Amino acid sequence: MEFTGLYSASLQNDKLSLFDSPMERYLKAKQSVQHFTVTQLGLAIFSNESSNKYVVHSYNFFLFPSTWGVTDVEFTLSASSIQFLSHYGFDYNKFLKDGIPYMNEAQEKILHQYLLEGSRKVSSALDRDALKKAIDEVTCWIAAAEEEETMILQDLSGYQVLEVQLVLRQALQNVWTQPLGIKKVMVKKVSPQRRRLLENSPDDCCQKELILLSARGFTNLFQILVQAKKPLVGHNMLMDLMHLYDKFYKPLPESYEEFKRNIHNLFPVLIDTKTVTKSIWKKCQFPLRSSLLEVYAVLCSSNLNPKDSMCPKIALASECSRYAEKKSPHEAGYDAFLCGSVLLKSAHLLLCTSTDGALEADPCFPQYLSVLAEYLNKVNFIRGGVSSINFSGEDVPCHHPPLLVVHVRGWPGLNERQIYQEFKALCRFDVRRLSKNQFLLLSNKFKQVRLVLRDYKHHPHLRVSVYGHWRHSPGVNCLLQVSGVVALWSVLAFVLGGATCCLF
Repeated sequence: MEFTGLYSASLQNDKLSLFDSPMERYLKAKQSVQHFTVTQLGLAIFSNESSNKYVVHSYNFFLFPSTWGVTDVEFTLSASSIQFLSHYGFDYNKFLKDGIPYMNEAQEKILHQYLLEGSRKVSSALDRDALKKAIDEVTCWIAAAEEEETMILQDLSGYQVLEVQLVLRQALQNVWTQPLGIKKVMVKKVSPQRRRLLENSPDDCCQKELILLSARGFTNLFQILVQAKKPLVGHNMLMDLMHLYDKFYKPLPESYEEFKRNIHNLFPVLIDTKTVTKSIWKKCQFPLRSSLLEVYAVLCSSNLNPKDSMCPKIALASECSRYAEKKSPHEAGYDAFLCGSVLLKSAHLLLCTSTDGALEADPCFPQYLSVLAEYLNKVNFIRGGVSSINFSGEDVPCHHPPLLVVHVRGWPGLNERQIYQEFKALCRFDVRRLSKNQFLLLSNKFKQVRLVLRDYKHHPHLRVSVYGHWRHSPGVNCLLQVSGVVALWSVLAFVLGGATCCLF
């Protein structure tokens, strides 16, 4: 999937951090998902044709939020994301002019109510101008027209084709309309009796059910994918899942656990190729690569995945053959093809490793799923408190290097950013304030922790040590201070009480 942006710079505390719990990261990402929209979605369907051969049908869908009726979605554009996609040849005209509409359940309910009320509120000034022009043309024409005569309205676009028909039918009882293609509408003068017959036709495109079907657009395909319950494969797919949920299902909930539960109900089998390749690089001497295209190239290399007869054979369908001839990174359909290919090749590599290469017959897909069992429903989590989000169970915390605490002396007014800049030249740490004069440092590399402990051992203003809960936790320190005060008062009361007894 491609978006108008990933993380918004305008949102406070939106930066990813090693300190983030899954719930904290979800709430950060939720704000961004609600700010940005999907520009393009890729779908690659891998069909197991025979033995170990897979035929791939790969599709690109340019998407644009539904603007029918009262719905008018606002979204943000990130300059860096626009520039990035433009560099890879993304067609923004197609996104804006020809994007397929979509809506979630909440938006569909609003539209349904709008249609039930018979409202004809036009969504934009552009639509109002097109409607006024069409009505003027029909009004002038119909006065002199004979029954069964027709005229053609041209140069309409998108929902104007539907809105023109609804408005004309409501205003004029002696006309009938019918769409011709995607930009024209045929208007016919008819008798009232003929009009009533036509209104009851099951093929009338202006029936409420068909209007809803049209307005749902890509959401109809999303619902088919949900019903199919096939494995859903992605690469670094957390943001993809959040956008799928928000744009085509329901607005994202506040509860992280509810989001996990609902995603698992929608897609019971998730496979994140980032999680798979990140985990197997040590097992299979797999070079660690970040981008999907790099991973695909490594898995296609003869050194890592020999071209034996049992390797999965992946063939693009004839209408998608351009992907075999030319790389198209960051085109959603091509990335979807890469994802599925990486999954099959990774699974084959794991299967060969687990059997020491002693495969007796061409592997089938259930065998691949079996060898991938430990990675199912575990979606990669970038720089955080867990390595992956488990959509079918509990999230398991990461084993990070020891947490460090920095105690500041004689350097007033120091903030998190200044602490980060102080250590940036030596190594990369995420910083979080612990108290007025204390900061926590967290890294994902043990070597960096050792370097800081060594190099800051005699620093005049910063004392760095390994964090200890009982020693450094503000909560524990507060409890100890309160306990100390209580203990002191108890001793004083005992001593003074004993002294009073001696006087008598």
